[in-house]
Amino acid sequence: MTTPALPQCVINAAAYDRNGKRRDIGLDEISDVLAVDDGSFVWVGLYEPDEGILEKLQEEFCLHDLAVEDAHNAHQRPKIESYGNSLFIAIHTAQKIDNRIRFGETHMFVGPRYLVTVRHGASVSYKNARARMEREPDLLEHGPGAALYSVLDSVVDNFMPIVEGFTLELNELEKDIFAEDFRKDTVQELYDLKRELTRLRMAVSPLQDILGQLARSRGGLIDEEIQLYFRDVLDHAVRINETTDTLREMLTTAVSVNLSLVTVRQGEIVKRLGAWAALLAAPTLIASWYGMNFTHMPELAGQWSYAILIGTVAVVCIVLYFGFKRAKWL
Repeated sequence: MTTPALPQCVINAAAYDRNGKRRDIGLDEISDVLAVDDGSFVWVGLYEPDEGILEKLQEEFCLHDLAVEDAHNAHQRPKIESYGNSLFIAIHTAQKIDNRIRFGETHMFVGPRYLVTVRHGASVSYKNARARMEREPDLLEHGPGAALYSVLDSVVDNFMPIVEGFTLELNELEKDIFAEDFRKDTVQELYDLKRELTRLRMAVSPLQDILGQLARSRGGLIDEEIQLYFRDVLDHAVRINETTDTLREMLTTAVSVNLSLVTVRQGEIVKRLGAWAALLAAPTLIASWYGMNFTHMPELAGQWSYAILIGTVAVVCIVLYFGFKRAKWL
């Protein structure tokens, strides 16, 4: 049997029987598959679909109008909503592209016999999640709940190398923080890193609540055995969130330390300038006295007056120099 032709935005459309065996289908075949109560389910993957495709899927799966409207708009907050015997889940995703973190969204419709994933923006394909489930037919026997677990596990696992990259980047920046020369770029890089971590936390933190609800749900859509897997994914999400919080705190401290070091170095420079200014001020003050046009001034007529004046200036400068040196101003 030939694989049905699918629109470009439809990445995958397949039916899985009760034994986890896959069969590729067209969008028009979805209702036919669902009409037969044989324990099978349909898994459809979309990437930035147009309104027509969403309307087609709404007709095939009887999706709620509000959920379809949310899936069409790519600016949703992470959430999980129940519509009768189906769920609508919106999560944020992240992907590293050209050494920058790009964020996207994935919207999911979950029913007793279907899972529809709608990706927007930066998001790794769920091809590996499908392949993993197909290698583990025992899990696929649990229906759309198992497929949903695989997708969410893939999303959370994709956060891990991003967080590890942030950790390595922060370690590299620590060398610049304690460098002798102040670099404005270091502060800019610290700010950019903290901004990206904040956005990452905004993606991971709400995911904990979603996973928690799925791990505790009692509606029958997700059976108890698969809920154990959701708890494992929740544990990973909690660890990533805690690591993100720790990195954000370290970045805040790094910025404070960097600014403090800059202030200390500026103070050292001011002290040195002040010491040299004092050294210059002493001979200037003495010389200015003898620059005044008074008739009767001491030592003006003395044979050694000039030498005495030079010696006095030299002694004063030497005393000041070693005094500042002892005070570590020079």
